[in-house]
Amino acid sequence: MTQASANFINIGERTNITGSAAFKKLIVENNFPAAVEVARQQVQNGAQIIDVNMDEGLIDSKAAMRTFLRLIAAEPDIAKVPIMIDSSKWEVIEEGLKNVQGKAIVNSISMKEGEAKFLEQARACLSYGAAVVVMAFDEQGQADTAARKYEICKRAYELLVANDFPPEDIIFDPNVFAVATGIEEHNNYALDFFEGVKLIKQNLPYART
Repeated sequence: MTQASANFINIGERTNITGSAAFKKLIVENNFPAAVEVARQQVQNGAQIIDVNMDEGLIDSKAAMRTFLRLIAAEPDIAKVPIMIDSSKWEVIEEGLKNVQGKAIVNSISMKEGEAKFLEQARACLSYGAAVVVMAFDEQGQADTAARKYEICKRAYELLVANDFPPEDIIFDPNVFAVATGIEEHNNYALDFFEGVKLIKQNLPYART
């Protein structure tokens, strides 16, 4: 199976400061050459997308994102794969969009602050040519049932497509909640996730999950 035909995409997460203590230490210590090697190892080990997250209170996240993206853009064996710009802070995402090479993926936007903010951020991503990860999250909170997952994603899809966002650049994250916890109200979480993905695939053309 070729990379182009694969249904499963490997995302390298070791350049995510919130999930890798080793990478966090390198960035906090301003050791960017070693941090670049982490990204290189991810690609060499099969990552098809590199997730970059610099959300850390001890550093200037915007500056770290800018520096790191510029450095890996100069490395052909890293820059050959797309970059996922990952942050909970919009200003960091936008700094990433200004400095990334090629077509990026923004992780993420949602409707938790309402439609106006959602569309403002989506239009900004579109202006940079980026794809977006859209969380199944609205003003009422995260979706936990299949019906809610689909309802939120359908609403987001219709808003984006109506505003000229390419549907093939929409990647939905229907929220995977903890399973096998032994808590009764969690019993359907896995099934709700699968059913939610099925509804998205069946009814929202060209969108990805």
